[in-house]
Amino acid sequence: MAMFRKSAPRVVRRSTAEEAERKVVGKGKRAPVVRRFKEAQQPESKPASGGRSRSATPRGSTQSRKRPRGGNSAGGQDRNSNQQNRNQRAAQPRRQRRSRPHLEIVQPPADTPRKQMLVRHSDHQTQIVVLEGPVLVEHYVTRSDRSSLVGNVYVGKVRNVLPGMEAAFVDFGEGKNGVLYIGDINQPEGRRKRIEDILKPGDQILVQVVKDAMGHKGARLTNQISLAGRYLVLGAGPDLRGISRRLAEEERRRLRDIVAELRPKGMGIIVRTAAEGATKDDIKADIDRLVAIWEEIESKKDAPAPSMIYQEPPLVLRVIRENFTRDFRRLLVNDKKVHAEILDYLKGTEPDLVEKVRHYKDEMSIFERFHVEDQLRKALDRKVWLPSGGHIVIDRTEALTVIDVNTGRFVGTSNLEETVLQNNLESAEEIARQLRLRDIGGIIVIDFIDMEIEKNQEAVLLRFRQHLAKDKMRTQVFDVSHLGLVEMTRKNVSAGLLESFSEICDQCNGRGVLLHEDAATVGTPLPTNEDDA
Repeated sequence: MAMFRKSAPRVVRRSTAEEAERKVVGKGKRAPVVRRFKEAQQPESKPASGGRSRSATPRGSTQSRKRPRGGNSAGGQDRNSNQQNRNQRAAQPRRQRRSRPHLEIVQPPADTPRKQMLVRHSDHQTQIVVLEGPVLVEHYVTRSDRSSLVGNVYVGKVRNVLPGMEAAFVDFGEGKNGVLYIGDINQPEGRRKRIEDILKPGDQILVQVVKDAMGHKGARLTNQISLAGRYLVLGAGPDLRGISRRLAEEERRRLRDIVAELRPKGMGIIVRTAAEGATKDDIKADIDRLVAIWEEIESKKDAPAPSMIYQEPPLVLRVIRENFTRDFRRLLVNDKKVHAEILDYLKGTEPDLVEKVRHYKDEMSIFERFHVEDQLRKALDRKVWLPSGGHIVIDRTEALTVIDVNTGRFVGTSNLEETVLQNNLESAEEIARQLRLRDIGGIIVIDFIDMEIEKNQEAVLLRFRQHLAKDKMRTQVFDVSHLGLVEMTRKNVSAGLLESFSEICDQCNGRGVLLHEDAATVGTPLPTNEDDA
């Protein structure tokens, strides 16, 4: 069910032919949508005595909204009003007329439990999880036969240039060719060139992986190299600058002054959230490390292609670099060698955190000790139960992820609106957690349960965005669609939890159903349960 009951579309023009033409007027001065369809023309039904038909003025409409054209005396006024509306829309910037994400900063809930990080290492894989209190919220995994290439820098060779796609396919030595779009190529200021004027088959080019290969799609590459450190990101060009918006304004000003003094000539810097409280010496040391790596890459950029000239640190160190901050209570590691590597890294980057790292030596598995195994098992299921008895269903498709919210066994105690509100609030929190835990990226569409009161609708969206604020990945929540669906995007970098621990079924080829083609084509009977037995 949809979260918002949108006003029914209003027919402002209809032909009398068999093929009808409707101009559907949305809310908020959206552009009209013209739909053509064949139907038997029916006269509009009149409302019963004391009632109102569905085609009457919808809820929330005003007198300034368009009315059907007619021969009444108000027709001229309607046309003048419509012209004024069009003039107002024309005066708006084009970006403001589109559906845009909510950009204001929302802080996460203040009562977020203390966090801890667990590392389980074995011969074939390494898993890192983050717990908020006892609740599992993030999971990372690398396997000996499948590791992420994100951040690695290569000297690649251009194989194909596709002007129609404004992209090129580049062999960078990792099996499937990667794709490089025109917008990810460094170009001097001024008039932008076409990709066929920049690259030719056989050319060598420096590229960095920004997104792992997924399914039949190759890795996403960029020619705009950047290096991530503990406190900042270093890249080419002075235009690359910024400070994490998660930091307080006073801290942002302090860091801005430090970076302005230390920024290398011709380089750009983005300050990360982890820089909160970092001293000038800490930031200078981070810059010096990244500059040394940058100079090493520059010295190898003429190496024969394809070849890798810079490799990101192991997953454990990358996760610690990106996530492990002062608000963590502790970090437990079950492997002695990995524990030593983590200590060495933190001693050189943030010594204050060394005391929070401990070697886990108990006989019981570290994941079993903290009930991680049960939570991971549930995270691989498509249905997630809520504390009240409701549930959400998460389905992945090639194009997007769809999440449906249901009341399930929850019947409430007062009235329907309060019951639905409580269920939607629980769902908003759980969906935000599941997106982090399952590492779901791309386009996401959420179908909350319908609510009548606008204040309740806003409360659900606010709760959802507050819990999304905990997510390190970039998320954007867009305006609610006309069907009442919440649309959002989440940055997609690597394979998610499901993709990491699954493979395509060889019986149904990933469709989730067994097809009986003979029954559809030649009319053979469908197999029965007895036949299957």
